[in-house]
Amino acid sequence: MNYEQLCAQVNKLSKSVGERILLERQNFDTNEVEIKGLHNYVTHVDKLSEELLVKGLSNLLPEAGFIAEEGTSTKVGERFNWIIDPIDGTTNFIHGIPMFAISIALEEKDELVLGMVLEVSGNEQFYAWKGSKAYLNGTEISVSKQKDHHLSLLATGFPYHDYNEVDEYLDLLKHFMKTTSGLRRLGSAAIDLAYVACGRVEGFYEYGLNPWDVAGGAFIVQQAGGTVSDWKGGSDFVHGKTILADNSELHNEYLSSIQQYFK
Repeated sequence: MNYEQLCAQVNKLSKSVGERILLERQNFDTNEVEIKGLHNYVTHVDKLSEELLVKGLSNLLPEAGFIAEEGTSTKVGERFNWIIDPIDGTTNFIHGIPMFAISIALEEKDELVLGMVLEVSGNEQFYAWKGSKAYLNGTEISVSKQKDHHLSLLATGFPYHDYNEVDEYLDLLKHFMKTTSGLRRLGSAAIDLAYVACGRVEGFYEYGLNPWDVAGGAFIVQQAGGTVSDWKGGSDFVHGKTILADNSELHNEYLSSIQQYFK
């Protein structure tokens, strides 16, 4: 498998779909929004984007299955599975906030081997493949070198449907407010992870996420020299619902803080 060549094809496909998303956004009607669950929305543009991605990716790798947010394909591959989010940051998209992304990852057996995040409005494409460095629009990127916890900037996401641990989350948020230089909530986990990969923020943490939210960006962080784990410090961050991604230098400090509030 030529992962580099495949990544280039994925990049081209996602750019094409991104252009279609922006075209659809020009005449978007908020009355077309569907509600999937508590604070969980989908639009016809999400569905269209996923259909185009599934079709294009199927042509690139016919034997691969899909783990896709909108369920366009339920095919399960024996060796390869694409993990895709057609629009990560749908709420931003609905409200006209230009922070939403296409996220694509390829899983070979249980190993991530390719990741791509396209921040659609800004036309910033982050990507990596097995054995490669990480890149942003053709330029190599790496995580931040910051070693001082108090000078670090963190990204996070607010719980929007699973409120069972919201008190612990708010206590942790308060802790990080006091012990770092600040926190940011962009509304797209894929973009948060991409920003860790290129050093714009030192770390990102969140719970209650799905594989399509994190797989592409997490792989890019790893290839950019960062560390990604679940909140137990293990490797079940794609399917395990909790994730901490950072510049490696601060991983133990961040993880210790999280575990202090989430026993």
